[in-house]
Amino acid sequence: MAEEKKDNKEAMKRLREQRKAYIEAARQKIKEQNQMVKKIKEVLASGGKTVPELSEALQTPTSEAMWYVTALRKYGILKEGDKDGDYYKYELAEA
Repeated sequence: MAEEKKDNKEAMKRLREQRKAYIEAARQKIKEQNQMVKKIKEVLASGGKTVPELSEALQTPTSEAMWYVTALRKYGILKEGDKDGDYYKYELAEA
């Protein structure tokens, strides 16, 4: 029993070492995403913006801004506002 426990512990240690780069990359991606969400909230605190306006304010590609808007809408952080020409304005949802 003690030998099995020791073997499991060693296997887990090797596995963590093998996956270290993947774990660090995931941590970095989560950090970047959290920073972007924070920036989006700061930009929208002053009022609703369309995806192109948001993209310009964040200095990021429109496709990336749209991805974040879609995700934040899905989780109730943003809401769709009035239409401005061909685009909807997105606003922070009421807490």
